[in-house]
Amino acid sequence: MTFRVHVRVMPRAGLLDPQGQAVEHALGSLGFAGTQQVRIGRAIELELDAATADDAAGRARQMCDRLLANPVTEDYELEVEAR
Repeated sequence: MTFRVHVRVMPRAGLLDPQGQAVEHALGSLGFAGTQQVRIGRAIELELDAATADDAAGRARQMCDRLLANPVTEDYELEVEAR
């Protein structure tokens, strides 16, 4: 069975996020007052062949731990859906 996996990777809370700070400053400069704590992450979408959704999630976690996310500075969330 084929599953679509959505991965959301974000900088860990409390760590410096220079991109987020730059966007937060730019938004303020453009008149969007009250914008705070902007964080910039990335979204990854992939399709996996697996026997079950749990198997697909397990494989996606391995991918994140080894390549897609930096385990020292980033956290990630997974969402798995059947295709």
